[in-house]
Amino acid sequence: MSDRASILLAIPVFNEAASIEGVLRRVARHARDVLVVDDGSTDETPSILGRHRVEVIRHAENRGYGRAMQEILQRAHHDGYRWVITMDCDEQHEPAQIPDFVRAIETLDADVISGSRYLLPDARDDAPPAERLRVNRDITQELNERLDLGITDAFCGFKAYRTTACRRLTLSVDGYDFPLQFWVQAVAAGLRVHEIPVRRIYKDLTRTFGGGLDDAAVRLRAYRHTMHRELHRCRHRLSARATRRLLPWAGSTRA
Repeated sequence: MSDRASILLAIPVFNEAASIEGVLRRVARHARDVLVVDDGSTDETPSILGRHRVEVIRHAENRGYGRAMQEILQRAHHDGYRWVITMDCDEQHEPAQIPDFVRAIETLDADVISGSRYLLPDARDDAPPAERLRVNRDITQELNERLDLGITDAFCGFKAYRTTACRRLTLSVDGYDFPLQFWVQAVAAGLRVHEIPVRRIYKDLTRTFGGGLDDAAVRLRAYRHTMHRELHRCRHRLSARATRRLLPWAGSTRA
């Protein structure tokens, strides 16, 4: 599994002109095949992408992080890659850690290798914004309690996915709540999950989520809405503990 030809490195981007040039240069040192999903960028991102040897999926308008992830997993399977490694383009994921994922692919019996910013302390780590830490901890704790998942970071986008295993999933969430659907379905499908540590980096504390999600309370409700809806949908493949005390509308048509 050491052949890099069997691994696709994929990056969803939206208006990343300030960072994409440097990120792609560093990625090229560690990955042969690179796919970028440009999710409707309105800055110079498209023209910068044209200067690099990467495959590009271009959205005419912004469709969301989850939609980009769905297309990445679909393309990786269609093109015959055994694994796809995903990372962000805002310089909060270090391309130098790509080999850590490759080593994990080669040595671990896993279907999902998930980066965690909280698994092991690192003196170089940045302090997370308090509200982001709180939302991550609350959601991670609930996922672990319901699914016996045993993860420490529910939202890190630095991951490796076994493409054949992900074909067992039916992913449809287009927004930032995509990880909640993914984790529930991954457990329901019996995917084997392993975490590895990654640096915790916050380059730009002014970055926004959009769509009203900059309010931490709104974001937490949206994440729990998606989690509980998916728990209800997958209830027949999950333990009884997973679906205790779901939000009352989780199984309704409006959920």
